[in-house]
Amino acid sequence: MKRMFFFTFLILFFVSCKDQKEIPVEDGSSEYELSTEKWPKKLPVNSNAQAILNDWEEFKAFETTFDALYNVENKDDLALAIDDLIEKQKDLEASTYPEKFDIPQIKSRQKIFKTYMLKIKGDLHYRLDPQESILQMFEAYNAFRNQFNVIVNNTLDTNLILEE
Repeated sequence: MKRMFFFTFLILFFVSCKDQKEIPVEDGSSEYELSTEKWPKKLPVNSNAQAILNDWEEFKAFETTFDALYNVENKDDLALAIDDLIEKQKDLEASTYPEKFDIPQIKSRQKIFKTYMLKIKGDLHYRLDPQESILQMFEAYNAFRNQFNVIVNNTLDTNLILEE
């Protein structure tokens, strides 16, 4: 019995005294900060579309708020920018669209953009990585801006097609 107690004690002693492996501890700052260098740039709007957009005050306010996204440094800044952008998007949605842009193609792309903004807000709320959602939002935003170019450059009269 004494031997068994002695060997058990000896095994426990050697097991507990072995060198501890260092477990790397992450401070979490890298996942808190955001890198905006990988984010795509805004697609340019041609001069004809820009002339129409310059008269649309709600869109100009929306654009200014969107540009603030490129200045965020961390997830808290992103959350504030997204909340502000959602408010500006609601104002834009409720505003009077210019006649040329008061069509379903513009409004549908705007809704898709709103969906991705809300997805980012959800990612931030549930502490998920928002990077994929951010890239999807930028893709939707560029499609929204590109639609302005498509509409202005489109010279085809849709009434001719619908009459036949």
